[in-house]
Amino acid sequence: MAYESRKNGLRRQEAVGMEELVRQFIRDMKLTAGLDRQRLYDAWGTVSGAGRYTLDVTYHKGVMTCVISSSVIRNQLYFQREGLIARLNEHLASDVLSGEAGALTVTNLILR
Repeated sequence: MAYESRKNGLRRQEAVGMEELVRQFIRDMKLTAGLDRQRLYDAWGTVSGAGRYTLDVTYHKGVMTCVISSSVIRNQLYFQREGLIARLNEHLASDVLSGEAGALTVTNLILR
């Protein structure tokens, strides 16, 4: 339940689910950017299986750039880019705390 503070104490308002409270907390504390970065790392490691070879993951305006330490792994992933993008978007969309649907969508994948 959400409460509104008053001078004389607390006044009861409408009930709010925990999922919405957590989303609101994340928004209010400005944790969205850090959580999105962590969600990208987790999604990349899960979907690609190349988490242990990944040195860095960055995201800017739909473009995800991954720095891979192994040229062999990078070459294999290069030929799977379209499928990886689709699976990354599915994985990111399935996150319960994402809040806004489609807020974090990968449109292009660059492997370095």
